[in-house]
Amino acid sequence: MNRYAGAERRALADALEAAGPDAPTLCEGWATRDLAAHVVLRERRPDVAVGLVVPALRGHVDRVLRARAATPYPQLLADLRQPPWWSPISNPLLDGALNATEFFVHHEDVRRGRAGWAPRELSPAYASAIWGQVRAMARWSLRRWRGAVLLDAPGYGQYRAGLGGEPVRVTGAPAELLLFLTGRQRDTRTQVTGTPVLADRLRGARLGV
Repeated sequence: MNRYAGAERRALADALEAAGPDAPTLCEGWATRDLAAHVVLRERRPDVAVGLVVPALRGHVDRVLRARAATPYPQLLADLRQPPWWSPISNPLLDGALNATEFFVHHEDVRRGRAGWAPRELSPAYASAIWGQVRAMARWSLRRWRGAVLLDAPGYGQYRAGLGGEPVRVTGAPAELLLFLTGRQRDTRTQVTGTPVLADRLRGARLGV
């Protein structure tokens, strides 16, 4: 995934630059400058990276994020384009594993935050790599779902997750399923089939971290 991480980093920076600092994103409460600050801090501040998954540190993370978002926007984008060599997240050994999905999802947060978006056309090799990420993420993302979820990516495969029980099928391209699993269900081109109550509940469930 290393080559995809590098390509998505550049694409994310380009999308943020084109949108400007105050454009909406899919991240609730975040404009583009906030999203840029988040990505930059994740690579440079281990305390922020930890705080993203530890609820007790969320207040600290929010304060640091607000301060960084006040940085001139061109500097934020320059920092995004050129990560520090010492970053534990962005070194060449871990870049693909830790950043390819992160940058892909946030690139789509910028693209889909505005009206008129359409899914990108990805190469079969890239879609296949994303399908691998979907399978790796599914058990964690759906760990609290009291039911069975069949993720169906036509042409790539199927994967079951959830705690078991009444089934729901989610059909879409690998990229759409990845975004679905990160909590962006209603902003994806996916088809959710099952009983209407369960299908609607899954579309609104809190998925991801």
